[in-house]
Amino acid sequence: MEANKMSTGRLPAAFLTPGSSSFMDFLSDHSPQLLPGNRKLPEGIVEAPHGTTIVAATFPGGVVLAGDRRATMGNMIAQRDIEKVFPADEYSAVGIAGTAGLAVEMVKLFQLELEHFEKVEGATLSLEGKANRLSTMIRGNLGMAMQGLAVVPLFAGWDEGKEKGRIFSYDVTGGRSEEHGYAATGSGSIFARGSMKKLYREDLTEQQATTLVVQALYDAADDDSATGGPDLARRIFPIVTVITDEGFRRLTEAESSELARSVTERRLEQPDGPRAALL
Repeated sequence: MEANKMSTGRLPAAFLTPGSSSFMDFLSDHSPQLLPGNRKLPEGIVEAPHGTTIVAATFPGGVVLAGDRRATMGNMIAQRDIEKVFPADEYSAVGIAGTAGLAVEMVKLFQLELEHFEKVEGATLSLEGKANRLSTMIRGNLGMAMQGLAVVPLFAGWDEGKEKGRIFSYDVTGGRSEEHGYAATGSGSIFARGSMKKLYREDLTEQQATTLVVQALYDAADDDSATGGPDLARRIFPIVTVITDEGFRRLTEAESSELARSVTERRLEQPDGPRAALL
């Protein structure tokens, strides 16, 4: 039996005794071809489904992260019910915009990265540490991004040290910025951000914060064809998640449908949405 094999003869010893708390570093050492950024692209124009708008807003006691359900491929709707918001761990979540396939794969690797760190170190990363790890992963995808396959997520979570919800946005190079109050990414982000800019307050309740992000997604869908609004006929509604000191929670289908229906019904009276005070 080879010296680097365990007694089972199935796995190299290095696989069972990793020297790094980073799963990405471990994968880079042993199977670098599995990393998304190391894949070889096919020749010619690459057409792939793209996820669109993700929004987030903080409130006293936590943060809300939400996304629409539409994926596009050029001027076509590739999927109407894609999921773009995922738990990263118990106290954080990530919403994806950009090339859908690569983004979902990156999220799965990010989840493994955080789980691997916790198992090796016996402790969880700080929220800042998680945001930095995600930044490194995005930077590793820069080659793909330069060829049109970009992944630009929005990361949010509960900071146990500072006892508040926080939001981090990224660019295609992995550059990280902390957003205060609210944030948006994706093709409809400019419209969603404008909506939240007029409606956001620092003293929002959790219920008001979830309503705010759905209003923002509705406004984004109103002006951006790549963003999908609530689809009452097909019962497809935005995914809305809340992260507090009690952890990650995704609104149930009943909760999200009730919220989306209430916003839609009010839009029948005010198609352009709620009015903000002039002063």
